[in-house]
Amino acid sequence: MKKNLPKSYIPQVALLLETSTEYGRGLLRGIIRYSRRHGFWSLYIAPGHLKQILPKAGAWHGDGIIARIRSSRTEQILRASGVPFVASDLSESCPPREEGFCGEIRTDGESIARMAATHLADRGLRHFAFCGFSECQWSASREKTFVEFLKGRGFSCSTHRVESAGWLQRTHWIEAWEHEQPIMTRWLQALPKPVGIMACNDVCGREVLQACATAGLSVPDDVAVVGVDNDDMMCELSNPPLSSVALDIEKAGYAAARILDDLMRGRRTRNRVVYVEPTHVAARRSTDFIAQDDPVLATALRTIRDHSRLGIGVPEVVERVGVPRRTLERRFARAIGRSILSEITRNRIEHAKRLLLETDLPCCNIGTAAGFGSVKSFTRTFRQAVRCPPERFRTLSRAAEAVGKRFN
Repeated sequence: MKKNLPKSYIPQVALLLETSTEYGRGLLRGIIRYSRRHGFWSLYIAPGHLKQILPKAGAWHGDGIIARIRSSRTEQILRASGVPFVASDLSESCPPREEGFCGEIRTDGESIARMAATHLADRGLRHFAFCGFSECQWSASREKTFVEFLKGRGFSCSTHRVESAGWLQRTHWIEAWEHEQPIMTRWLQALPKPVGIMACNDVCGREVLQACATAGLSVPDDVAVVGVDNDDMMCELSNPPLSSVALDIEKAGYAAARILDDLMRGRRTRNRVVYVEPTHVAARRSTDFIAQDDPVLATALRTIRDHSRLGIGVPEVVERVGVPRRTLERRFARAIGRSILSEITRNRIEHAKRLLLETDLPCCNIGTAAGFGSVKSFTRTFRQAVRCPPERFRTLSRAAEAVGKRFN
C-alpha cells in the first residue's frame, strides 16, 4: 500500500489462518479487534483447517496478508507476491535481509515448555515424557526445552514424535491416527509409572488420552497429560478433560495486525516480530494427580477428589480406606496440613470457583453441583474461604478479565 492513499481507502487483507483451532481463532479475534479499532479492513478468509491458499488474483487485489505457513511452497508464494505479510512458522527469521515487507509471529516455545514442566513437577511426579509432531519447528522447540528443563532438575524424559503429514490435513487425520495409535499405545505402556506427559498441543494431547484408554492406563493416576493452546472445546470433550497451557493468542493477533498496518502504509518499524506468550496452565482432570507414598492417604484423597461433589462426608472417606478415623486424621495433618473435612471443603470450593467462572449457572445451582447441602451453607463456607460471597467473586473475576483484554 502506498503512503499517500486517501483515508477513506479500505485495505484488502487476506487471512490464511485456520478456523478449526483455538490458535487460529485467537489470532483472528485479535486481528478483527485491531481492524475495528484502527480503521475498517476488508478481510478475505476461507474457513477451514490448516491447509489455506491465497485467493485468486482476479478476485482479490490485496494489500496485505497474515498467514500460518504450512509448507515451503506457501512461503515461497508469499515472498514472491510482493505483498506485505506477517506469518508464523517461517523457515527463516524475519525480517530477512533486504525484504522490508514482512513480519513474523513466533510462539515462545521455551516459556510454554517450562510452564508445562513446572506444572507436572509440582504435582510430585518423578517420571516425564514429551509427545510431539515430527518435522514441526514449534513442536521441536517445546520438546527441547521440556527435556532440558527437567534434566536440569535431575529427571530424565522420554520422547515420542508423531508423523505430522497426515495430522495437518483433516482428510488424512483418521488414516494417520489408525496408523499411529498402536505405536503410541506401545510407547505409553513402556513408560515408567506414574508419568507426566507434555503434548505439543491440545490436538496431540487428546490423542494421547485416547491412546491411554486403549492401553488400559488410568488418567491421571498412571499418566498425567498437559497440552498447549487451551482450546476449551477440545479440552472439555477429552476424557478426562485435558489440562492445557493457555496462550495470549488474541494479543498476538492484535500485534500482528498492527505490524501489517505499518508495513502496508510504508511506515518504518524496528520490531517486526510478535511473540505468543503463555499466561497460565488451565488445570483440568488430566493432571489432577495425587503423588503420595502413603497408599492409604492416596486412596482417601482420590476418593475426596472423585466424590466431594456428590455430598460425601468424613465417615464415607474413612469407610472407603478402612482405617480408624483418628489414624487417618493424623496422616492428613502430617502429609498435607489439613483435616479430612477441610480437604473435602477445599475440593468443593475449587469446583464452585470453576463453575462461577466458566458457566452462568445461578449460585443456588452451583452450591448444589459443588456438593453443598444448602445455599446458606455454600454462601457461608465460600465467603469464609475466599473472603467474598460467590456472586461477588464472579463479578470481580470477570471484570478483571475484561480489563485485561481491553488493555492488551
